[in-house]
Amino acid sequence: MAEKTNVLIIDDDEDILSACKVLLKRQFDKVVTCQDPREIPGLMAEQEFQAIMLDMNFSPGASSGDEGLHWLGRILDIDRDAVVVMVTAFSSVGAAVEAMKLGAHDFIEKPWNNERLTTTLAAAVRLRRSRDETRRFKQHNRILTEDLSRRHHPIIGQSEAIQQVLSLIRKAAPTDANVLILGENGTGKELVAHEVHALSGRSGQPFITVDLGTVPSTLLDSELFGHKKGAFTDAREDRMGRFKAADKGTFFLDEIGNLPLSLQPKLLHVLETRAVTPLGSVRPEQIDIRLVSATNVTRDELRNPEIFRQDLLYRLNTVEIYVPALRERVDDIPLLANAFVREYARKYNRPIDAISNRAMRALMDYTWPGNVRELRYCIERAIILAEGHELDQHDFASLLEVAQPTTPQEIPAGQTLDDLERLSVERALKNNRGNISRTAKELGLTRASLYRRIEKFGL
Repeated sequence: MAEKTNVLIIDDDEDILSACKVLLKRQFDKVVTCQDPREIPGLMAEQEFQAIMLDMNFSPGASSGDEGLHWLGRILDIDRDAVVVMVTAFSSVGAAVEAMKLGAHDFIEKPWNNERLTTTLAAAVRLRRSRDETRRFKQHNRILTEDLSRRHHPIIGQSEAIQQVLSLIRKAAPTDANVLILGENGTGKELVAHEVHALSGRSGQPFITVDLGTVPSTLLDSELFGHKKGAFTDAREDRMGRFKAADKGTFFLDEIGNLPLSLQPKLLHVLETRAVTPLGSVRPEQIDIRLVSATNVTRDELRNPEIFRQDLLYRLNTVEIYVPALRERVDDIPLLANAFVREYARKYNRPIDAISNRAMRALMDYTWPGNVRELRYCIERAIILAEGHELDQHDFASLLEVAQPTTPQEIPAGQTLDDLERLSVERALKNNRGNISRTAKELGLTRASLYRRIEKFGL
């Protein structure tokens, strides 16, 4: 058999175990034998078996098969995909049939024919391979479906700043070098990651994303590395981690600056060994990925060892790409704004096809603290609420007022930056009637960041 195959033989007769080992070692990669069924849970925890051969009776004089049925149940509780072949004397055939009703794959009568034994176990191994492949396909398909449900947009822009970004992407993408993308919230870091993947040799393989800013720290280990059934209270079945789902493709870790220090050594180990170990398992699984990371944390903050491990940072930023803020690429605002007008006019079936010169000037004069994401949602709201065939300045007035920073000469005496930030968050919450998702999008913040500000200001 081309793939590694492990089989487990459980019988109280030492002679039978020895005979099985001699017979089967030419057919399978590893044959593990066990006289005491109480060792089964420990053996299954240490390694995965593609087939298990289980005797029906263990106690002297026992013939009911109840012991075999008990241990069959325990095996299937540990691994519901286990393929178990029962071994029975002629007098216990009825119990063997009952075992098949409870989940056993097949049964063999003692004394057995050697060819029948090897053929039955080979069939059991093929069934296990098929079950594993089906489970992996379903889990992989679920993760891919989640990621494909997100819409991805092209990188729009002709400014010198964005052209530098595109140049770096074209140089880095064909390699397998890890890429670290820096930039403020809303600048389009995920678009850069997608472009790196699209221009790479892995473009036909999965692009898997994990946003570390949205996954609770208690679930992060399981989300990244997967888990085995029973690894913790709610682990009712095996789950493929996203590292494994990204095998052969690109793995995008968004908001890498939010990765807890406690998990950073484990990520470093994965990058060094190219293997992951699911929670509840002791067996590492090999992976082949290209890692792309992104963060809104500044370079200086990342170089602080109290925030980020420096040996991990060196692994992540083989190539570093800085995505400029929208205020650093003002010349791209007309291109972006007009693209968003076309997109949302189609989406909402509105007869709007242009932005007036006066409105465009206002958009270009605004500082866009939420960057391209804020511009996108600003255009979307204007399209929904506007009348006529052209967006004018008044269509943006209330929207730009929400987060427009006050110039130094306009700041009232005694007001601090915290006061202004509190006022900005208050206005945004009011305009969006307390909707957290829409408020966060409008301000160019993550939901977690918005919650922190709400708590900070007691709103």
